[in-house]
Amino acid sequence: MPPPVLRLVRFIGRVLPALAALVTLVVVFLALIALTDGAGSGLAAWGTTLGAGTVFALWRGRHRSWPARLVPFLPVVVAAALTATVCIPTVPTARRYPSALPFVSTQHWNLATGSRVAVYHYPPANSGPRHSVPFVYLHGGPVRGISVQDHRFLRLLARKGYDVYAYEQAGGGRSDLLPMDQYTISRSVRDLAAFVDRLDKGKVDILGFSGGGVVLTRALADPGVAARLHRAIVAEPGPMDGPTAHITGHKGQASARGLAPAPTGPRSTHVPRYAVALGLMRLGLLTPDTGLIGQAEGDNAFTAADLGSDTASAYCARDAHRIPTEDTAQNFSFSPAASLRVQQTVKDSPSIAPRLRRSRTPAMLMIAECSSQVRQWATAALANNPAIQRAQYMPGVGHHMWNGLDDNNDRAADVITAFLQDKPAPLPNYPTRDEIPAFLRDHK
Repeated sequence: MPPPVLRLVRFIGRVLPALAALVTLVVVFLALIALTDGAGSGLAAWGTTLGAGTVFALWRGRHRSWPARLVPFLPVVVAAALTATVCIPTVPTARRYPSALPFVSTQHWNLATGSRVAVYHYPPANSGPRHSVPFVYLHGGPVRGISVQDHRFLRLLARKGYDVYAYEQAGGGRSDLLPMDQYTISRSVRDLAAFVDRLDKGKVDILGFSGGGVVLTRALADPGVAARLHRAIVAEPGPMDGPTAHITGHKGQASARGLAPAPTGPRSTHVPRYAVALGLMRLGLLTPDTGLIGQAEGDNAFTAADLGSDTASAYCARDAHRIPTEDTAQNFSFSPAASLRVQQTVKDSPSIAPRLRRSRTPAMLMIAECSSQVRQWATAALANNPAIQRAQYMPGVGHHMWNGLDDNNDRAADVITAFLQDKPAPLPNYPTRDEIPAFLRDHK
């Protein structure tokens, strides 16, 4: 064997054991993070891994001469440095709330449930007819702030004579955080009832979008909460209960996911601490209440770019290269841990269909052509709620139906206001309950 090749073989022979030891220590650390649920900001796993690595290095070097005894410690030192980055916060651990919006004041209301929520009010802004029933918007998320794009749409409704209120659900946006175990879909429904009571203007018209549509659907199945509602609009809802959440079915026409340019800006997932925490959380290997990162720290770290292709999935494929900016960096707020917690309580909940079938609140369902939602999430609500008077299949839009592109905001507003005023629908009543099987077959 030529001398250069021989030297290479010897080098590889020395390096491979050290590399294997390094990889083993990192894997052990990650396993301990999961087993300890990130206890002590990950320091419990870090200390145990470092201790085990030190013992192993001492054992490997026991028969070597003094200088050579230090070689087995090299992977331990490197592994200690790498894994320490998972244990050190890089953002404040106390909650940093978004700055004030320049176009609307933020109020804070203490609800009877104990939640303290950020409230926005857009009074009727036209000189024409004004509608006496207050209008309430329930945003999606489920635990995030209301986007600037949504605020623009609410202002449009106010210009049409509606007295518009919106609140950021507990833990989202400028609303106060809750203890992690209090984030449940039932709490969200109770907060809605408490908000309407705190508003103290009688029954309200309400629009629930995406995760807000889930809250609204479950509110319609609760006679005590539904009694506070005048008319309800469920737009692009997520799964309403456990049985629905476990449905795997058709989605809408092609979205912009995978076609749109990657979002720009910083990502928390490029930082080892948050990549590990959020990744293991999504895999179910860490609880939302993990000791690795606190709720406030996770909220502070998460950025709009972390949503990745989720934003693109809310738009049609044809709009992939003109997706508007939905929010500003100063206003963006998303709580990944609390959102996972709420979603899990939906998955764990029993069927609400028997109660929903007794609903009497006039309702409307909105479904997008390019919806990224499973179609059966919406059709389950339609099939089980006899009070849904019309369904509106919205052509040319994705999950985020009011998005500032073309005339999409006006078209969505026309559909909403026609229903609230009990006027003829701008679009065909489609799908009806009888048409659900054909709809699921033809629109996928």
